[in-house]
Amino acid sequence: MKKFYHYFVVALFLFSVACLRTNKPETAGEYADSIPVFRTDPFWPEPLPNNWLIGQVAGVATDSKDHIWIVHRPNSLGEDEAVQTQSPAELPYTPAPPIIEFDGKGKLIRAWGGPGEGFDWPENEHGIYIDHEDNVWIGGSGPVDNQVLKFRPEGTFTLQIGTTGKTGGSNDTTLLGRPADIDVDPITNEVYIADGYQNRRVIIFDATTGRYKRHWGAYGNKPDDSPRDSYDPDMPPPRQFGNPVHAVRISSDNLVYVCDRSNDRIQVFQKDGTFVYEEFIAGRTMGNGSTWDIDFSCDPEQTFIYVADGTNQCIWILWRESLKVAGNFGRIGRYPGQFIWLHSLAVDSRGNIYTGEVHTGKRVQKFIYQANLSKE
Repeated sequence: MKKFYHYFVVALFLFSVACLRTNKPETAGEYADSIPVFRTDPFWPEPLPNNWLIGQVAGVATDSKDHIWIVHRPNSLGEDEAVQTQSPAELPYTPAPPIIEFDGKGKLIRAWGGPGEGFDWPENEHGIYIDHEDNVWIGGSGPVDNQVLKFRPEGTFTLQIGTTGKTGGSNDTTLLGRPADIDVDPITNEVYIADGYQNRRVIIFDATTGRYKRHWGAYGNKPDDSPRDSYDPDMPPPRQFGNPVHAVRISSDNLVYVCDRSNDRIQVFQKDGTFVYEEFIAGRTMGNGSTWDIDFSCDPEQTFIYVADGTNQCIWILWRESLKVAGNFGRIGRYPGQFIWLHSLAVDSRGNIYTGEVHTGKRVQKFIYQANLSKE
């Protein structure tokens, strides 16, 4: 009986690996015949002190120490978290500060954030990035959140780009339009902004001074804010970005990857805005779209891209060279490893993935990198 059970477990494992088989990349490499596999850590992070509770997790980032940073929305907490006998003013918890730093084991390092002197804190926090100098960048997607903020790790404010309540459209060179995400190029010290929920562009500024550098829309063209039809997978690809332009990431070989979320695609550019190519991911996804956030695998070649899909509630694994799907994991649900409104993700230097969920999800999860399993 024990021998039969052993064979059964082995067969089940091999079947689960086989379920991940899809396309191979066209070029060989260290991982040419394998794809990453992950295991959920159901005990990460550790419980928070002070009766703190996390709201919608609108951004996840990692830093040079493999610490994990999140930005969440304290204002998203309310009656849903209260027992029926209590009013919102008597909630049995305290909203945690909006920016939280954890170590790799899930221990709280520090937490801070919120309105302060000299800057306009967003009404609806959105996106976080830790740059090569450990600066903390955040955006905002609320109706008047037209600014990106930069802080030191302890919370000291250093720079604001854009002005709350003011926007000038997708070709304005000083004002933003509900910016969703940020990346900083350590080579040029330029900040790339996915701009965003109102504008339809990527815009770049000097990361120290905030001086405008350049911007572009879909296919590297001049953005156009005129009305457009909703995405239709049976029609030619849209010539402009949709709303939102939800994420931007710079690869180690100096390519810029942009998530055009509602249009189900990733577009790739050179740093000057020259269009390279695009690929549609789950291209018949309607509604909120399929490409919510991206990050790269930790190997030197960044062989894979991981894509957070908050409509299909999964993480897509793509071959970075072609953007073709290699596999996926996750499903809708509230158990560890499942997702409710998967919104953002980040990868640390060990290959672990961290995810954040919005709407009613309101949590951060850790997926431990296990191995690259052969598909032969």
